Amino acid sequence: MNISTSLRQASLPMALTAAVMLAVSACGGGDAGSNSTSEKLSGTVKVDGSSTVAPLSTAAAQLFQTQNPGVRVTVGTSGTGGGFEKFCNGETDISNASRAIKDEEKAACDKKGIKFEQFQVANDGLSVVVSKDNDFVQCLTVAQLKKIWEPGSKVTNWNQVDPKFPDAKLELFGAGTDSGTFDYFTKEINGKEKASRTDYNPSEDDNVTVRGVSGSKGGLGYFGLSYYEENKDKLKLVKIDGGNGCVEPTTQTVQDGTYKPLSRPLFIYPNAASLDKKPVEAYVEFYVANHADIAKKSLFVPLNAAQEAQLKTALEKLRTQHGS
Repeated sequence: MNISTSLRQASLPMALTAAVMLAVSACGGGDAGSNSTSEKLSGTVKVDGSSTVAPLSTAAAQLFQTQNPGVRVTVGTSGTGGGFEKFCNGETDISNASRAIKDEEKAACDKKGIKFEQFQVANDGLSVVVSKDNDFVQCLTVAQLKKIWEPGSKVTNWNQVDPKFPDAKLELFGAGTDSGTFDYFTKEINGKEKASRTDYNPSEDDNVTVRGVSGSKGGLGYFGLSYYEENKDKLKLVKIDGGNGCVEPTTQTVQDGTYKPLSRPLFIYPNAASLDKKPVEAYVEFYVANHADIAKKSLFVPLNAAQEAQLKTALEKLRTQHGS
């Protein structure tokens, strides 16, 4: 397989790669999607955007390229906002996004004549994590998270969050300002997108947050649930009380909506004009046909039946826009 990624892309763990290869083997190499291996495809598919969605699109690429070794899929991670900038400038075929496209981004695409459809490809729960060495935090309320993260917050010690917590320095790690994860977290916790204290350690690469939190006894960070799943040996998951008691993010609580308020949909946005390129068309069709396996292999929460129906409708709308 020939997958090229940007330097900041979150790499898939070896276990995931092995699982993907096992899934391909189980499918017999020919039944996992609508693309036929009898047609020799070659060319490139350019994907960029959310670092959270990157493992999904990379897993899709690995499965797809096993059947189509002549196709090269590149998956960059410039953040949801950065990805839409490239997408609406015609630089990429597909934009990964951990939030819905904004009106100003739609306007930028319209200006360049970029037509697209929104595909929800999986569900995710934002996970709040601390170091394995943290033995005092089990659950945080939304009010406590807001106290920590709101603009102008002066909370620098755990005992300022809760007097029961010890006198320990609080060190914060989180998503960069171009990230859809940043937009989502700030909206749900602080009530407004991009409303956040600025004196924390930001990064578009969630692996930086993993290293930061795991290396700091007083560390606290947030990112997509899959990054916790991939690094649970280094991190401790914090339950969240959204008003109905402490709930841990799991496949069930994310899909049924009981993990509040940090459950969210994940998207890809294919460019309708890119369907002119056979490799892109085949990759998009493969992604839709195999969304459940792709989500499971990359440790995300698969779509429910209603969401799956919407995904198939979105594919038909994209084909209509393309005229195919």
